Order: sequence, then structure tokens, then C-alpha cells
Amino acid sequence: MAEAAVTFLLENVQKLLVEQMNLISGAEKELKQLQSELELMNAFLIEYANNREKGQVFIQFERQIREAVYEAEDTLDACLTHKAKSGGSILNIKHLNLAKKVKELRLQLQPTFDRAIKGFNALPVADGSGVPHDNKLKKNDLVLREDNVVGFADEEATLIKYLYEKTEQLDVISIVGMPGLGKTTLAWKIYRDPKIQFEFPTLIWVYVSQEFNVREVFLTILKKFTREDMSSKEDWELAPLVRSHLLRGRFLLFMDDVWTVEDWKLIVPALPRNNKSGKVLITSRHERVAKQTNLNREPHKLRFLRTEESWELLQLEVFGNNNTCPGDLEGVGKDIATQCRGVPLAVVVIGGTLIEKRLDKREWEEVSKCVSTYVQDDKRTENIISMSYHKLPHNLRDCFLYLGVFPEDTEILAWKLTRLWIAEGFIQQKRGRSLEEVAEDNLDDLVARNLVMAEKTKANGDIKTCRVHDMIREFCQNEAAFANKNLFQEVKKTRQGVFEPAISEIVKRRRLCIHSHVAEFFRKTPKGKGVRSFVCFSKETIGLPAEHTGSIPEAFDLLRVVDVTPIKFTKFPPKLTKLIHLRYIALSGNEFKALPESVSKLWNLQTVKIDTLLREFEVKVDISKMLQLRHLKTKAAIKLKEVKGGGGENLQTLSRLSAESCKEELFNRAKNLKNLGIRGDLTNLVEASYLGKLEHLEKLKLVHDLLPSASDDALHRVPHQQSFPPNLRILTLSSTHLPWTQMSTLGSLHTLQVLKLKETAFKGALWEAQGGGFLNLETLHISRSDLQTWTASGDPFPKLKNLILKNCEKLQEIPSAVAKGKSLQLMEIERVSASLLKSAEKISREKQEMQGGEGRAQKGGFKLKTSPGDASTPN
Repeated sequence: MAEAAVTFLLENVQKLLVEQMNLISGAEKELKQLQSELELMNAFLIEYANNREKGQVFIQFERQIREAVYEAEDTLDACLTHKAKSGGSILNIKHLNLAKKVKELRLQLQPTFDRAIKGFNALPVADGSGVPHDNKLKKNDLVLREDNVVGFADEEATLIKYLYEKTEQLDVISIVGMPGLGKTTLAWKIYRDPKIQFEFPTLIWVYVSQEFNVREVFLTILKKFTREDMSSKEDWELAPLVRSHLLRGRFLLFMDDVWTVEDWKLIVPALPRNNKSGKVLITSRHERVAKQTNLNREPHKLRFLRTEESWELLQLEVFGNNNTCPGDLEGVGKDIATQCRGVPLAVVVIGGTLIEKRLDKREWEEVSKCVSTYVQDDKRTENIISMSYHKLPHNLRDCFLYLGVFPEDTEILAWKLTRLWIAEGFIQQKRGRSLEEVAEDNLDDLVARNLVMAEKTKANGDIKTCRVHDMIREFCQNEAAFANKNLFQEVKKTRQGVFEPAISEIVKRRRLCIHSHVAEFFRKTPKGKGVRSFVCFSKETIGLPAEHTGSIPEAFDLLRVVDVTPIKFTKFPPKLTKLIHLRYIALSGNEFKALPESVSKLWNLQTVKIDTLLREFEVKVDISKMLQLRHLKTKAAIKLKEVKGGGGENLQTLSRLSAESCKEELFNRAKNLKNLGIRGDLTNLVEASYLGKLEHLEKLKLVHDLLPSASDDALHRVPHQQSFPPNLRILTLSSTHLPWTQMSTLGSLHTLQVLKLKETAFKGALWEAQGGGFLNLETLHISRSDLQTWTASGDPFPKLKNLILKNCEKLQEIPSAVAKGKSLQLMEIERVSASLLKSAEKISREKQEMQGGEGRAQKGGFKLKTSPGDASTPN
């Protein structure tokens, strides 16, 4: 979005004015004037983006602003880069004459801003839906499918069971899922079910849509009860009328496609809460909407089609009910069905394509090579995803489209994604929230809108990994590259052996992602003066010849983001230190030993992530002099240079630090740390008190990693209670070999919510857990333990929700005092004894009986998860 580009340039100018006064000497006045003009334009863009119709004229004006701002940003940064290369350290440049250049930039930007303001004022006011007219799905366009419905039998049975349940008040059931998954089809199938029609004398179907009009909703419901024309009634009269009719008997109200919580709140006054015979079934793409409709029932999340169901549906689409697929097409047909990734809309669209291809195997094979492209090229697919996209707040749109930089079917680390968003300038500061918190909120929002799938979650419920469906990824790529946005471009090699876009076109691109043929790409000596990001997320390791290790900085000297972990380096590429605008670096190498002192030149650097197989990683730069550094992350033990600088306040992640580098002086400077990992000999750490001064530290991981020659590998105690950070929420201990009696100290940490005990963190056959401790612990994870007997008295974990036991082969059973915990919702076991498995299954049965069986989808239900090798009985 244009306002994101303006905001990013504005923040850079503000940073120069505050942090680099020596650098900008003589240009302060012009930079402050530029700052004022950017602030005005940014406020204008935000206002008009929300209340003007976003047709092609709006898009063109937005593109012009974005390109002008990009050009201004590139010119300013190129000037700084040139001076840095010619005059040594950028922080020591005294005579950088920016005033004239900044004035020229202002004069270039002003006409574009003036034209945009005049043009935006002439645009019609938007209708409030946020969706351009060309992308709106009208009620008449909605095709309710009744034939060839596959894969919904179990889903239909579950929902009908909910509809038959007796409740003490009006019951609202919600179906949620990503665009194209079949929410409306399933709801319509239930609506047309003869058993449902018999059970509920009054059935009402209301199509809500993104163009919400509560008056139309109420009038549609009233038509079911009366022939009287209600159109003359005032708006305030309609809700009580609807309520009075719904109050009288047994009804089932279907509300299809509810988009926002605000829309739902306008509907609620018309629903009679005290009518326990009534049911409401809604469909929505937004999980937060679904959760708002009924605080006592979890939304029903519609699953994806299984592979065999996708194949069945594809055959029905192509051959109809009475014909079967020819044998020679079956293999390629199944491959095409699998590539639809379980989304019915994708199967239906590709089925239409295959009908046109007749029964030609070669043509089917061509389709199989680019299924996602065929699906996205269909107007139905584009429209249905576009509606969700245009409903996104403007601060979320670039974040969403950026997901297209990752390869198909990639499991994306949430930590990586959110830090990339920050480095790219997509995240704006909010009062009382860090940039990381805002970015995590954005990811949660996209997941709640069913545009992103949460693949794995952390023990505290936060998203650990996520992925996007290929259909949505294709939309992101098309919208980002070709819809006048120039957000990013994937570089691919075509079947004809040429790169697309052409190497000569790279200069026009803003961000590049490439996932194959990397060495060949650099042999073409690409140049991109405006390229700000270069990322490679190939699933295969890439060997880059030594002569090309400097290719990235030579090709793109204004880079802000470099994430190329699939490319293996033997050392830190020295030429990267010339890229003074870098904010994010992610590199890897099996023999990667050190971060050189010259990295201190990268005064914008926020995130450094290094993957190496070595035990230790030396950081030769004084990190306290890197004022913008927020995250330094690697699994090796980081050996730090002694800190002498005055910075460190922005540092949030330091993982994993070597035990010998843990010094009080370091933590006095890095007092805002939130995530700290320590690896090495932890013996001396037990006696230290400086961790207790880290008031902002929430996550601590301690790995007692000794050399093989060490005779005693056990810690004999944990630090004293007051030596732990006062606001610690997540603690992981690994290889510490502590006696179980030390658990009482951990139990006294009243802020602790997650405790992970890994790789024989505690050693011994017996653990006697006592009540009175772990007052706020919600997750307990024990893995690779020699524990045999676990007893408990009192209420040892009063708020425990999740119990995870892995590789605890000797443990016989789970204590009844733990099993009876009222908060326990999840028990996950893997590679455990048969005795422990039976104990867990017994607990599961008792929990299910207490909650009234497995059919209910009430909040707070219990779930037992076992690995396939452990499961002995169904659960």
C-alpha cells in the first residue's frame, strides 16, 4: 500500500534526525520540512484509503505515490551508501551535503502529492464494504451447489448432532474456514436435509455478505412470518418485530457469510436468547466473528478434503455420475487432485479446465505442471479470495501478500515471518506495543480470518509455524507483482531455459525471491539499484561457488533484507558489510565460525540469525555499539566480545549465549531482553544473581552442555528463587541432570506458565510433587526422562491445561491428583510405556464422561493425543 511506503520513508527520515545528527549536518532544515510533508501525506492517504471507492483510478494514484516515494527513498539511501564507500565509517562522515539533494526530492514529490490529493477528492465515496465493485460477489452470483457434493458426510453429521442438542438458551453454531472450502455448500446441504426440515418447522436462510445491511437481514427474516409489507417500517422497529416472531417456536436460522463482529452485534438484538428451542447456524471466514457468536461453543472448523475425496470430486466434475476415469488418465488425474490441497473450489475449477482438454493425456500432464496457475486464473477463485483481501485493514495487506515469497507448501516459522515484516517496513509502531507484538497480532489476525493456517502452536498457544494454501499463495504473488504494486517478484527459470522476469528487468523490482537455479542466476550478473530484499527459501541445500559469495552485495547495494539460509557459506561474506541499510540477515554454513567486527558498520541492523553445526560461534563485534540490534539468534554457544558501547537497550533476543559470556555488565546494558538462551557449563550460573535483574525477560532456556571429557555432567541445584527473572513466563531446562527435589524451587516461581524439562533435565526414579506450588503453570512438558514413579498430593498444578510426556518409557502412570485437575484440557503422550498409555486413556474416558461425551464442541473440552505407535485403543 502507498501509505506503507510513505510511513517507511517517514520513519527513516525521523531516525536520521534523531540518531544521526553528525551524518546530516547542514541538511536538518530540509529533512524536517520533508518530514512534515510526509506526515501530512500519510494522514491523507490513511483517511482516503478508508472512505473512497478503490477502482482503477484510485489504484493508479496510489501507484504513482508509491513509485515517487520509492524513488526518493532510493536516492537518499544511494547517497548515504556512496559516501560510506568513499569515506570509511558512515558515522564519521562530517561533510555530507544533503540539503540540496533533499530539497530536490521534496520538489519531485510535491507535484505527485498534489495530483493525488486533487484526484482522490474527485473519487466517489466508498460504500463501507472496502471491496471494489468489480470484485463484489452479488447475491445473484451465488450458486448453491446441491449435486456432486463430496466429503461432507461426517461434517454434516457432526453439525446436525449439534443442532439436535438441548440447551438452556438460544444456541448459535458457527462454521468457519478459508475461502473456497465449502462453508456455504455445507450449510445449504443441511438446510435442504428433510430430517432438518421436519425437526424445525421454521427454516430461514439469510445471505449476509460483505455489503452488510441489517435492515435487509431483518426484512428477509420477517418475510418468513408475514405477507405484510414491512418496508415502510423504521429501522428501530424491525429488530423487536423479528425478536417477537422468533420467540414463539422452534426455528433454525441460517446466516451465511457474516463478515465482521460489528455486523453480528447489530443482528444480536433481534435474537431471542431465552428461546432454548431456537438454533442459529452461521458461516464466516473470520474465526473471531464465529467465537463472538457463542462464548460457550467452539466454532466448527471445516476440514480440507482428503486426497481420495478430492479425486472423487474431480471425477464427478469431469466425467459425471455415470462414467469413470480411463485407466491411462488415472495417475495424472490423482496427481492433479492432490495438488488442489483439499479445497473443493480448486477441484471444481480444475475440473472445468480438464473438460476442455478432452481425454488427452498429454494435455492433462501439462495441466498437472501448473495446477495453481489454472486455479488462480479462474475469475471465481480470484473474486472469492479478493473479497477477503479487500476486507483486510490496510496495515495487514502487505503482510498478507508477502506470504507469497515462500515456496509452495512451505511450513513458515512465525518468528522468521514477523521479523521479516518488521525489517521490510510493514509494521508500524503502536503505543504500548513493541514492533514484535504488533507483528504477532497481525499474524494472529490473518489466521483468524482463515487466510493463513496455523500449523504448529507453542505451549502457551502462540503460533510457532504457519502455511498458506497454494491457491492463496498464487493470489498473493499475482497481486504483489502484477497489480501495480511491485511489492515483490519471484525469479523463476522457464521451460525454455530463460529467467522470468528477464535479468534486464530486475532493476525495476523492489524485492526478489528465488528458490532454485541461484548460482546460474548470479552468473548472469544481475543488477538492481532499487532491490531492497533478496530472499531464498529453497527446500534443498544450495552450493554457491566461491567466486559468487560476493554476488549479492555486488548486485544489490541498497538491500535491507538478506535471508538465504539454504545457501551454505564457509564464513560471513565480507562484502555484506558494505550494505549499510541492512536490517535483517539470515545466513548458514556448517563451518560458520564468527561474526566479524566489520558488521558494526551495519548501523541499521535489527536481526541476525546464523545456522551453524559448530558448538560455538564467536561474535567479534561489540553488540552494545549496534544501537538498532534487536535479535541475535543461533543454536551454537555465542562467545561475545566484551561490551564497551553505550547501547543494548533494544536487544530483545539473545540465544544462545555461551555461559562464559554471561556477565553482569552485559545484562546491565541489555536490560530489556525478553528471550534469553544460555548454553555451556552452567555451574557458575547457579550462584549468579544478575538474571534476577532482567525485569522484562519472559523466556529463558538453559542448556547444560559440557565437553565429552567432563567427569560430572550434573547440576546439583537450580538458582535460588530470587535469582530468576521476576516476570519469567517460559522456562526450558535441558541436560541439567538435576535431582527431582529441586522442583520445589521452580514451583515457587509464581509467574511461570510454561515449564519444559528436556534431555534428562531432572534425573532419578521418583518425583514427589507437593501442593502449594506452580500456582500459574499452564503447560508441563517432560521429554527423555528416566522417571519411573510420579506421585502427587494436594493440588500440585491448579491451573495446568497441557501435559506433554515424550520418551518417558519408564514412567508407569500419571498421578490422580494431576489427572483430576479441573483445568486440564490436553494430554499429549509419545513413546511411553503401555502402563502409562492405559493410565492416560483411563483419564481421557473419565474426562469425557464428566463433560457429557465426545459429541459436544463446548469450550474447555479434554483431548488426548497419542502417537500412532503408542495408541492401543481408540480415543
